[in-house]
Amino acid sequence: LLSNFFRALPTDLFESPEMDGAGTLTVFFRIVLPLSVPAIASLVIFQFLWIWNDLLVALIFVGGSEPVAPLTVKIAGLVNSLGQGYHLLTAAAFISMIVPLIVFFSLQRFFVRGILAGSVKG
Repeated sequence: LLSNFFRALPTDLFESPEMDGAGTLTVFFRIVLPLSVPAIASLVIFQFLWIWNDLLVALIFVGGSEPVAPLTVKIAGLVNSLGQGYHLLTAAAFISMIVPLIVFFSLQRFFVRGILAGSVKG
């Protein structure tokens, strides 16, 4: 996502400030970084959701002990072979979705622009 975005930036964006005497870090921090905020925000959303939903890694790190188990592990523990407790499972799944929804809706204005920024050329 980010590599396509940075490749799509025109070279004039880098050449003009350098001709005026700006250094490489100045060009990066004053021109490139503000332009890449939507792409970085999209990457942050994807990375957060990837980590949030990663049940296997949570089980490995925590070791499965009940007092420190993350919410996803406790939700997986609600499923039993008899299929009872769907009301608890539904409520717990809804509670676990609140944090990703808050992150997505707070960064949504950058999301579409960031996704399209690395894919549209010209």
